[in-house]
Amino acid sequence: MDNELEITQTAQGLSLRLRVSPKASRDALRGVHAGALKVHVTEPPERGKANDGVVRLLAEVLGLPARDITITAGHASHDKRVLVCGFPGGPAELKRALLAGR
Repeated sequence: MDNELEITQTAQGLSLRLRVSPKASRDALRGVHAGALKVHVTEPPERGKANDGVVRLLAEVLGLPARDITITAGHASHDKRVLVCGFPGGPAELKRALLAGR
């Protein structure tokens, strides 16, 4: 088990994996498991509500508009990949910001 958050720099921005738990008691970032950021959201996994909650939470933690966070894979899965655009730093700064937002 690798507890190091994996973040990749792409031409479009920074990409990372998430492990999402919908219908949680509260919205929270819960650390790292197997290279993915564990994200808990209160929204249910229906009609994209949990995905919207994930985008909203990440945008809030990072101080970015929601339009700068895009789910690129795993729309109907607990395991997702997101792209963060417009973040004023590289992978190390993004990792610090996300883990501080726990």
